[in-house]
Amino acid sequence: MKFAIVAITENGAGLARRLGRAFPTATVYLPARFGADDGCHPFREPVTELLPRLFARQEGLVCIMAAGIAVRALAPYLKGKEVDPAVVVMDEAGQFAVSLLSGHLGGANDLAREVAGAAGARAVITTATDVCGLPAWDDVARREGLGIEPVKNIRRLNSLLLRGEKIALADRQGLVAPHFTGVPGVEGVSTFAQAIRSHRAGKVFVTNRHFPQLEEQEDFLVLRPRNLVVGIGCNRHTSAEEIEEAVTGALQHAFLSLKSVAALASILDKADETGLTLFAGKYRLPVEFHTAEALNAVPVPTDPSPHALAAVGAKGVCEPAALLSAGGGANLLVKKKIMGNVTVAVAEKGPDA
Repeated sequence: MKFAIVAITENGAGLARRLGRAFPTATVYLPARFGADDGCHPFREPVTELLPRLFARQEGLVCIMAAGIAVRALAPYLKGKEVDPAVVVMDEAGQFAVSLLSGHLGGANDLAREVAGAAGARAVITTATDVCGLPAWDDVARREGLGIEPVKNIRRLNSLLLRGEKIALADRQGLVAPHFTGVPGVEGVSTFAQAIRSHRAGKVFVTNRHFPQLEEQEDFLVLRPRNLVVGIGCNRHTSAEEIEEAVTGALQHAFLSLKSVAALASILDKADETGLTLFAGKYRLPVEFHTAEALNAVPVPTDPSPHALAAVGAKGVCEPAALLSAGGGANLLVKKKIMGNVTVAVAEKGPDA
């Protein structure tokens, strides 16, 4: 986790430096008057201005100061548990590390435990599932790299866990089921249909499949494995909007979720394509580019394209690019679809990818 350590007192500065040495990837911010040539970042603005700035760009914050200072500085900038970074507060004596914000999804509970261990402090965790020794759906999803939909249902499904009520878990690949072995109320089922018919108080599905009107289902929680790769080919100067329309249309037609897309893939000739770059940036998706030679070596079900061969030297782009980026054992879920200036294909990563 990329996180910043901020202290405002002299004793706090000493603790911040010790933590900085324990976590080489962390960045330490100290008031300029405590500055030294030790790699720490001096600041002169009020801490109430520094914290929001760091909050917007870091994955986590360790604030060595009174909890009230951090709360008042950050409260106007809170957006939601699915996007807010982890915030941990420590006292300057290094006695306690309090998980203050985004304990599960943001990883603040784990961060509190880590910095507490390094400082010889006590981690203070207040989330109900942790206190009761239960795995929380959102915490397990974060640990396994799964997306969550809809986020608003986390509270209800975690509450059902706490009360020991019946929850049907459909997890064909066993991505989260081991975490809930022996947890009262959680029962594994083989299919989504079986879960729906079970009339359990809650249903949790681990799938890349799209569920219509999911936001209206208060007792459903879908955990999204990021195991899809979308291969994209496009004509020169195709807009981001047209690419987005093609990709979302292809996914919807196949009942696949955009939230399960791990990456985009294309040919190296499209590395400077503005529309593709903008679309990828909007959804924070990496784009992998492959040479024509690499694409031509991948067997695909669709006949070679004379247009692509003449334009970029590849017999096809979207299908082989998706399969290459999805890795060994990949399965082509969506064959080449032509939509205006865009071609789209979707591959699912193999179980060992």
